Amino acid sequence: MTRRFLFVLGSARAEGNSELLARRAAEQLPPDAEQQWLDLSEHPVPDFEDLRHDSDHVRPTEGNLALLLDATLAATDIVIVTPLYWYSVSAQTKRYLDYWSGWLRTPGLDFKATLAGRTLWGVTALAHREEVVADPLIGTLHNSAAYMGMRFGGVLLGNGSKPGDVLNDTEALTRAKTFFSQEAQPARFLYEK
Repeated sequence: MTRRFLFVLGSARAEGNSELLARRAAEQLPPDAEQQWLDLSEHPVPDFEDLRHDSDHVRPTEGNLALLLDATLAATDIVIVTPLYWYSVSAQTKRYLDYWSGWLRTPGLDFKATLAGRTLWGVTALAHREEVVADPLIGTLHNSAAYMGMRFGGVLLGNGSKPGDVLNDTEALTRAKTFFSQEAQPARFLYEK
């Protein structure tokens, strides 16, 4: 089966450190692996309004929401590419993930069943030498994968603050070479282990 990677770019900066690191990792993908890159700054969506118990959900058929939904459903691998902002994902990334709540309740989508067994990955750059500060971001992605019944490939971490800094992080660039070749394990909540 052909793997289809969706790279969801969640930075407020074009070609930021997280994106640069993700592109280095993507260079190592097999030639037959499809790649789609969607920048959430170029495809903004409105703030998520939680209507779970108030109305019927309708599948978006046009605009950025439809584009993101269709790309998400088509992907075998979803890669969240976001810098570490206040110890978690960026606002754009969080808004995208919030829409998963609505898509879970959209008739005919079977959103959770469709994503089950697929793989969620993360790539992030942080401006802190101690990588443990990224644990909340990693937890957000890991728990999201666990809830959806997905596999979790982990998060590729790199260090960088100024544009291009991550390209000086030789350890991160080395990890990028094999990041997507590792076997992603089924995600489980910590209490399930």
